[in-house]
Amino acid sequence: MSILRKQRMPSPTTHTEPPRRNMRPSIVAISLFFASLPASLCLPEKICGQTHVDPRSGALVQQNSPAETEMRSTKELQAGTSLTRNGELQEAIPHLLSARAAGADSYAAGVNLAICYFGTGDYKQAISELESLRSIGKGTTVVFNLLAQASLADGQPQAAWNSFLAAVALAPDDEKVYAYFADACTDAHNIEMGLRAMSFGLSHLPDSARLHYERGLFLAQLDRLDEARPEWDRAAQLAPDTYIGTQALVQRDLYDGKFKQAIERVLAAISAGNRDYQTLSLLGLVLLRSGALPGDPGFAQAQAVLEESAHTNPEYSPTQIALGRIYVLEERYREAVEHLEIGRRLEPRNPTVYSNLARAYQSLGDLAKAHEMREQFARLLAHNGASRESSGSTSP
Repeated sequence: MSILRKQRMPSPTTHTEPPRRNMRPSIVAISLFFASLPASLCLPEKICGQTHVDPRSGALVQQNSPAETEMRSTKELQAGTSLTRNGELQEAIPHLLSARAAGADSYAAGVNLAICYFGTGDYKQAISELESLRSIGKGTTVVFNLLAQASLADGQPQAAWNSFLAAVALAPDDEKVYAYFADACTDAHNIEMGLRAMSFGLSHLPDSARLHYERGLFLAQLDRLDEARPEWDRAAQLAPDTYIGTQALVQRDLYDGKFKQAIERVLAAISAGNRDYQTLSLLGLVLLRSGALPGDPGFAQAQAVLEESAHTNPEYSPTQIALGRIYVLEERYREAVEHLEIGRRLEPRNPTVYSNLARAYQSLGDLAKAHEMREQFARLLAHNGASRESSGSTSP
């Protein structure tokens, strides 16, 4: 019943030191000067790290100077980081590998590669990148955080828990550490571990509205609603008139079947001036959850606020997926594919994306893509079913 559950990932890492300027003379000037000398006077030594003379032929041989190599590695790292930030993960990988081979900052290249491998479903390679960073003393909060997420996705709950504890040890008061792990536990369907992690987080941050909200979600998914409601109430008390406070009370209303009250609550928040992309998206999701169908006033309202939300922030996955579902219901399949593919890029493990994409591609006559989406949908369902069966026994 959770209406908002979005995978969070650390931002791409960039090289923070500016590249050193090349203070040497130009390669053209040096080449012209030494080309005019007799071969007998040209010793086999590096000239400013850029050329040297072959002692047998007397020819000048071009070499990359340290400054040129650094410039190339920086350029590749910047290109890879930019692609990572834009969600073009597969395209970013060659640039990041090239940057590392050219001597780029191993931490920046490694973290970005781990993000790319994780986002494209290559969890073992992501783990390998992160373990390499850890082994050379670069086990930061970000590294352990990503390692926890990748390990859970790879079916290694004990390793994930250990990495989560390592991240907490480095930053016990960083709310994002717990929030990232909450999403990873939800994606892996390890609800017991998620609940334990939120309880652990609240021992460090007892007044975190976010963690009370997340703990309520896990309790509700375990059918412990009597314990979940006070968590959502506490979140609202700690963060009144905020998005998380509104979201907590709306979640409680939805679990209690009070759809009208949930809608009124979000409308009141928007009327109070909170017309941001998240609150607009929340309204659209609540309207759809209440059963609005094409032709209903609530359906048209949901579409309008979701389109506004997507225009404001096209990288917000709940909006893109919900908008794609609306266009499928309206048989606007090309527009549906456009939004669902964005949702797929942002949430590659969300089964809802694939079921709707399969229907849209089928209706457009692209049978191969429809088959691909159905296969991925089936794989995700099988994986999620296996995760649910094992989560009770594997949660540390």
